[in-house]
Amino acid sequence: MHRPASNSDSPALPSLYADRGFWGMAVTQFLGAFNDNLFKQLILLLSISAAVSSDGSTFTDRQWLPMLVFAAPFLLLTGIAGYLSDKLAKRGIVVACKLAEIGVMLLGAVGFALYSTNHSLTFLYCVLFLMGAQSAFFGPAKYGILPEMLRPQDLPRANGFILMMTFLAIIFGTVAAGFLLKEFREQLWMGSVVCVSIAVVGTLTSLCVRQVPVANPQLRCQPSSFLVPPDMVQLLRGDRPLLLALVVSSIFWLLAGMVPAAVNILGKSALGLDEDWTSVLAGIIGVGIAVGCATGGLISRGRVHFGLIRVGSLGMLCCLALLAIPAQGDVQLLRDAQGQLLRLPGVGEAGQWLGFGGSLGVLLLLGIFTGFFAVPLQVFLQSRPPADKKGRMIAVMNQANWVGVLLSAALYGLLSDLIESQAWPRSVMFLFIAALMLPIAIFYHPRSESLTSADGAGSPSVTRSP
Repeated sequence: MHRPASNSDSPALPSLYADRGFWGMAVTQFLGAFNDNLFKQLILLLSISAAVSSDGSTFTDRQWLPMLVFAAPFLLLTGIAGYLSDKLAKRGIVVACKLAEIGVMLLGAVGFALYSTNHSLTFLYCVLFLMGAQSAFFGPAKYGILPEMLRPQDLPRANGFILMMTFLAIIFGTVAAGFLLKEFREQLWMGSVVCVSIAVVGTLTSLCVRQVPVANPQLRCQPSSFLVPPDMVQLLRGDRPLLLALVVSSIFWLLAGMVPAAVNILGKSALGLDEDWTSVLAGIIGVGIAVGCATGGLISRGRVHFGLIRVGSLGMLCCLALLAIPAQGDVQLLRDAQGQLLRLPGVGEAGQWLGFGGSLGVLLLLGIFTGFFAVPLQVFLQSRPPADKKGRMIAVMNQANWVGVLLSAALYGLLSDLIESQAWPRSVMFLFIAALMLPIAIFYHPRSESLTSADGAGSPSVTRSP
């Protein structure tokens, strides 16, 4: 019978920071996340400007459409991507995805050239879908290969570092998109020149990723491989801690999907800020998450430190509650004769009791506590399943997380309509998010687990800590 190979089969694995394969994966992930967010942000910004009316006085925000286009492949393809990551060599999938990224970015250059002539975003939306598809196949192989090529005790630090790099890539990619759009608005294909160059470098760094044995070469493709395979359902039914972690992860991403929009409306409506300083508010969360992920990985020291989840959930709850407190002078909502919302001038600055400086500090702390929360959850979902099921488990996790992201958009829209109809302060949105976080902070208290050498099944065994 085939026994899945594990990292214990290679006793001479190097330490984490001396591991060329780990650095290859970390840099490849950073460049991929940077490219995703650079390209996506360019299209998001164009989706706003493309809707400007003929007289230039009004515009319609259609960002929901590219958001939906980018998210759809993750729900449609993550299942089969997880199957392939267990059936085939994960390193081969990583390299193939980076090669595909070069092709997608070349198509993006064509799309930007077409946009410059006809201002149609249709082709670019198709390219964005392909980028989402490439990222969907990349995800299970990317996260599934880490516990197979690293020593078990290095997994928390590795995840903390890679999550930190990912959020830094998100920040840098988003900022770079605004710069490119400002400097090359009439030559938007230059944006894809940058993206193609990054994809080429990412492909080269992916070659440094160490080859690991195929997890389950006998795995057969079935219709369920496109959704949630029966053995994954059976695994989750028989492993209550793993199922709870999956549910909490999905809820976490539901809440995380609502926060950026809440921060934008906080800056624009409650604090009376322009787009640039509102973006600073949003960006500081990413800085905090990067710091929290790196710190959480170092604190964990070879174990799934669920104590960080308790600290992170309580910290996030407190930060959200602070951000929800309005000031007496919060923005009042009025409507003109055409039904358009108006703001009373001069009251925005008094709309939230923390003010800009206070909100900046609290949002930084919110990001740090979010990083504390994310690291142990990610490590647990990676290390808990048997080695021959890790890729598909990561795929199931991605599916659950993207369901949470899509639901967050619908829930945010409903709550936003409720706040507007009741003329409540916009900062109250954070109170709703805190209320959704409250059950996790109260009830989700799993015990920490130590990551030890692999067991007979080929997956890292866990030893409960008091």
